[in-house]
Amino acid sequence: MQAARHVVCALSGGVDSAVAALLLRRRGYQVTGVFMKNWDLLDESGVCTADKDCEDAYRVCQILDIPFHQVSYVKEYWNDVFSDFLNEYEKGRTPNPDIVCNKHIKFSCFFNYAVNNLGADAVATGHYARTSLEDEEVFQQKHIKRPEGLFRNRFEIRNAVKLLQAADSFKDQTFFLSQVSQDALRRTLFPLGGLTKDFVKKIAAENRLHHVLKKKESMGICFVGKRNFENFILQYLQPRPGKFISIEDSEVLGTHKGWFLYTLGQRAKIGGLREPWYVVEKDGTKGDVLVAPRTDHPALYRDLLRTGRVHWIAEEPPAALVRDKMMECHFRFRHQMALVCRVLQRGRVPGQWENPAPGAVRLHTAEGQEQSRSGHGGLWRRPQR
Repeated sequence: MQAARHVVCALSGGVDSAVAALLLRRRGYQVTGVFMKNWDLLDESGVCTADKDCEDAYRVCQILDIPFHQVSYVKEYWNDVFSDFLNEYEKGRTPNPDIVCNKHIKFSCFFNYAVNNLGADAVATGHYARTSLEDEEVFQQKHIKRPEGLFRNRFEIRNAVKLLQAADSFKDQTFFLSQVSQDALRRTLFPLGGLTKDFVKKIAAENRLHHVLKKKESMGICFVGKRNFENFILQYLQPRPGKFISIEDSEVLGTHKGWFLYTLGQRAKIGGLREPWYVVEKDGTKGDVLVAPRTDHPALYRDLLRTGRVHWIAEEPPAALVRDKMMECHFRFRHQMALVCRVLQRGRVPGQWENPAPGAVRLHTAEGQEQSRSGHGGLWRRPQR
């Protein structure tokens, strides 16, 4: 008789990961719960919130009668996620630490710990996502160390695993999983991929998981918590006072503590003004932030987005892009943003894009669509008919 498949499930102390572990248990797998401590955060009472989450995760394991482990990746999180976060902000960009955390911590550090230390046949998380593999196909995957770099075998027969959207489109978290490696995806189960959030809560309520059901859902950046973001970031980056300047007449409208604190397209907090103003451009040399009134101001829109190196989930770029140097794709730059159709172009574009980074691409609007709102992608909209 074949031994039960061993699945190591990441537990956060929340309802989603708790129900994920429960569902795996129901499927007859041997389940182990692991809590990851990634950040030492104190709440308003001076209590480490990670300790409370760890207690809740341990209680889930007690209720489900499964083994519990705790691991600390505080050092790795600081080096690979938080330091990257600060570096990106200093350069005037707005990074998403959740994407980087999934890439380096949950689906690298945790994944390797589960497989190499706990002997997992597969790992699981409470993300709302799916892959193109059925459970049994996941258990058939074996880790094969392949050559790295430009000269790896391109003739290797390997059917890439696809990352698919969850059934609950509102809760879908594939945006945050967009840089997870192919090797990790091949051996990962997402038990909540076919469920809605309401149904997950119902399962928790019917299975004695009330202590995680009562918890408020975590939102925003984990290491900031409920604190003021500007005050938090200025604990790590040197303030660089500058001016808010109108894009229309160059009038100085106010001052700020650092141009890097603002994202293109966001509302600028300028005191004493009746109407809202929005960030159009940032001058890192002078420290000025250029702003425009109203959300429909022409200066807020763009029809082109340039990127650095692209992470392809299938490891290789699509054949159409390689062949034609361009292709249509669906695009979003923010979680829960509706997917919109864009034209993806790769390589050198004479007169417009002379020295792209290796693997870089550009996105631009398709014919008949409005321009995009400025920023890291912007708000693309179809014209009203």
